[in-house]
Amino acid sequence: MEGENLDEVRRLGQSNLASAPIALGCYSMSSAYGKRDDSESLAVIQKALGRCLNFIDTADFYGWGHNEQLVAKALKGRRDEAIVSTKFGYVQTDSGFGVCGTPEYVRQACDASLKRLKIDQIDIYFQHRVDPNVPIEETVGAMAELVHAGKVKALGLCEVSPRTLRRACGTYPIAAIQCEYSLWTKNVEAELLKECDALQVTLMAFSPLGRGMLTGHIRSLDDLAQDDVRRKYPRFSAENFAWNLALVDQLAAIATAKGCTLAQLSLAWLIRKNPRVVAICGADTLPFLDENLGALAVDLTESEVATVGDLFSPEKVAGDRYNAAVMAMLDRT
Repeated sequence: MEGENLDEVRRLGQSNLASAPIALGCYSMSSAYGKRDDSESLAVIQKALGRCLNFIDTADFYGWGHNEQLVAKALKGRRDEAIVSTKFGYVQTDSGFGVCGTPEYVRQACDASLKRLKIDQIDIYFQHRVDPNVPIEETVGAMAELVHAGKVKALGLCEVSPRTLRRACGTYPIAAIQCEYSLWTKNVEAELLKECDALQVTLMAFSPLGRGMLTGHIRSLDDLAQDDVRRKYPRFSAENFAWNLALVDQLAAIATAKGCTLAQLSLAWLIRKNPRVVAICGADTLPFLDENLGALAVDLTESEVATVGDLFSPEKVAGDRYNAAVMAMLDRT
């Protein structure tokens, strides 16, 4: 493999923000996948910045504030090196959590995130999930007020339908959307990617490694901590895990031929397939960060991109990506 291409950047929509093809996702640093070490998480963020991974993605939902506070510590004295992305929308309820997109809550959540992050301005502010009880125009209108007030630079949405995205862009320019996109989750290819191209919106792919499954490191459900949230997801259920692991193992021969790991091949497929896509890669240890960065050195031909993609046609993957309750919260309008 040649050296990593750390000079390549991808503009976020029509904004003045530009990210490396890989962004750092901080979700798993707040114990979603089992207990994590804050000191190593801080080292990961700081090393990512040193390696030109400038987009740092967090949310108020991640650890209910813990993640933003962690990012704040990592960015101390290095604010100008980072594009800081955070999200609002999830709220705690007696039964767990719900969503809220009222204008009042948008303003309240932004102020709370700014305080936890210890910054004066959020670079890109995402609505984490669409509130079905609030018109998207009202939510985005309130988000736009934050831009005018200087609290936010650019706006984003997560897990939206093409129709909702178009309505939102009619209210204020949306720089980027975050959707799950990987070899084993390709729903966005049907319509949403085309809508993004038409509206000049960047698609940021979260879980580009299938929540770790596409790395090949997870060989058994016993590899997951008992409190790992993935145990609740159908693709990691006892009845589906072995089948999905067999799909992942099909990548091994291609990865060996390319001189890379399964994770690097999976990421390279995503970022070479579409130059408008940015992959948000979670990495809570330094070895995982280094492995992800290695994907930038993997060169794939169009034929190889097609071959890898064909191994994971949607009908071959067993199970939904979320449980039924979370799937019901997704925007399908």
